Amino acid sequence: MTMTEQPAGPTEKESACCARHDDHAARPGAEPPEPARERVNRRWNELLQETRVTQTGVQILFGFLLSVAFTPLFRELETPDKVIYVMTVVFGASATGSLIAPVSIHRFLSGQRMKDEVVRAAGRLMVCGMVLLALTIGCTLLLILRFVVPGVLAEVLVGGVMLWFGLCWYVLPLRLRRRATRRAQHEQD
Repeated sequence: MTMTEQPAGPTEKESACCARHDDHAARPGAEPPEPARERVNRRWNELLQETRVTQTGVQILFGFLLSVAFTPLFRELETPDKVIYVMTVVFGASATGSLIAPVSIHRFLSGQRMKDEVVRAAGRLMVCGMVLLALTIGCTLLLILRFVVPGVLAEVLVGGVMLWFGLCWYVLPLRLRRRATRRAQHEQD
């Protein structure tokens, strides 16, 4: 048992908040409902795994970005490319902050019996960090492709990649959630 766990019984607000994630339990043949303590622990462990994956990626990318400014070729960049570089570094630093913040939140709030609040805040920071990570990747691609590809093709390619990120990272999960919610409502009727 960790120090930030909630009491075993869910509050009314917790039950409403997490009910949409546990709708599968109401279906015939489904597993029994998950107790509140187990649910918050599972959600925290899932969040930690997701954080490990994204933290590693953003830290490697950010380290690469920091080293670029010290290369001889960097001095030859034109002003628009230097602006893109600065934006990229700022997005990368911000993504790093958002994706590492759950660790700090957990450390400061350990022992306060606020695990559900920690999980919610960390989840929001993860989403924010992923938006910033997508922007970092997009700007990095733009900076590189402006060097390699002639004309506006670089911007078109980056726009396509960013659209793909948006579809994979945001539209698809939201669509799946909406479909599951409609299915659960249909089964209740």
